[in-house]
This record gives sequence, structure tokens and C-alpha cells, in this order.
Amino acid sequence: MLTCNYLGRFAPSPTGALHAGSLATALGSWLHARGHQGKWLLRIEDLDLPRCMPGSDKIIISQLAACGLHWDGEIVYQSKRTDLYQAALDQLIERQSAFACRCTRKQIEDAWLALGKKKQKHEELIYPGTCRDRQDIAEPCAWRLIVRDEELRESVGDFVLKRADGIFTYQLAVVVDDALQGITHIVRGADLLDNTPRQIYLQEQLAYPTPQYLHLPLVLNEQHEKLSKQTQAPAVATDSSENALNALRAAGQHLGLTNPELFKSNDWSISQWLENATQDYMKHLG
Repeated sequence: MLTCNYLGRFAPSPTGALHAGSLATALGSWLHARGHQGKWLLRIEDLDLPRCMPGSDKIIISQLAACGLHWDGEIVYQSKRTDLYQAALDQLIERQSAFACRCTRKQIEDAWLALGKKKQKHEELIYPGTCRDRQDIAEPCAWRLIVRDEELRESVGDFVLKRADGIFTYQLAVVVDDALQGITHIVRGADLLDNTPRQIYLQEQLAYPTPQYLHLPLVLNEQHEKLSKQTQAPAVATDSSENALNALRAAGQHLGLTNPELFKSNDWSISQWLENATQDYMKHLG
């Protein structure tokens, strides 16, 4: 394991190439790490294989390299770490902090309807606790964390750690990886802000340290939607040093870099641009 006072990471899901939003997040986390004389790791979050696009990891790696956003150490793939996630889940089960759940989405929604509540568009259904006290465990089943914190329970409920199809969830995998890799600082998009309380609570249940969190503003399209595969966000062009530099400039502008020289046509190489961007980032945003 790398030892450093500052250890950050960028953890994309290989569902497609980097777009302007994901590049802005990558640049922001890289600048924050380098500005603090820290290390920056690359983790590929490929647990949900049905959503992953074959070859996307290689495209992402190539785009980052073309932009000069080099990482420290070996690239970690979550799909090769499932034994670690199962070990963490086993700890929680042994401590009676997790329980088996056989509820379907429809059953959860029906339970809320019975209470006079209706799911709104994009609203996440809070688990009503149906299986919390069940003693019979039969496959297939999901595994949920028992959330004993009253405020968190009211806002997110007992959330899933392992799905009924056997796939470990983002919440569990990211907490285990951040702890075992020794991550000290997490810089990511504001779309993940509501995940932070769950992950901090899960860290507490597993006796893991809690990193420092920083959430960056999202890049939105003309419809004010988050850029994503679902909104058909185009891939960032990095096929030439000129295109890669232009992509970095756009990302830097979104992050709030202020040095006008960063956005002018000049003879700076990508490494020179990143050096000056790091200084500007730390001066105004770090």
C-alpha cells in the first residue's frame, strides 16, 4: 500500500468514455491531490457488469493519460476484489448489523402505498423494514445494513449492501476500497453528495477511518441535466494534444480556475498547463 499524508483517488465506472463532467471531476481530484503533494490512485468501479461497456476501461485510461492525469500505483478493478467485500459483509452479519431481505421493488412500493404514500419521479423509496426481524433466510436474497441512526434511517432507511443477484453495491464496495487503500481525501461530483452520510455511517459500523470529502459542481447540458450516458453526453476528444488541452481548459473553467493564461492559446504543453493549473487551484480553491 502507498503511504502518504494525502491519498486521493478517481473511481470511474466503465459504462462509457469520459465526458466533460467526468473529466472535470478527474481534473479536480487530481489537482487537489497534486496541490497537497499527495498521491492519486485510479480505481475502476466495474462491479455492475451488466452496466459496463466492454473496453470502456481502456478508453478511460487512454483519455486520462492523454490529458496528463497520471496516477500512482497499480490500477485497481473492483471486480477482482469481491472476496474483500464479502469479508466485510460477513463482519456485519456476525455483529447482527445486517439482515437478509427478500422484498422486491414492487413490494416496497406497495408497502408505502398502503401507508398512503406514493413514489415521486426520481425519488428513492425508503425501505420500510419489512424483513428486519425475519429469521428464515432463503436465497435469493439481498443483504441490507441495519441503520440505527434515527435521522439517517428516516432519510435513506436500511440500505442494500449486496443485491439479490449477488452483486455488491456501490455503497459497500467503495467504503471497503477507500479503507483498504488508505484513502484520506475524496473529491467527487455533487451527484454523490447524498451517498456520503450512508458511507460515513457504514465506515463507523466497520470501524474504518472517515476520509475528508469534497464535492464538485456538476457539468450540466442545455436541459440542465447531469451529463451522463443516459443523457447521451459525448465523449471528450483527446485524440490530439490540442484537443486534450482544450478539454482540460473547459474542465478548468468549470472548476473555477481564474488565471487567464490557462485559457489563452499559447505554447504551453499539457504538463506545463497542469503545473500552472495546480498553482491556481491551490491559490483560489485548495
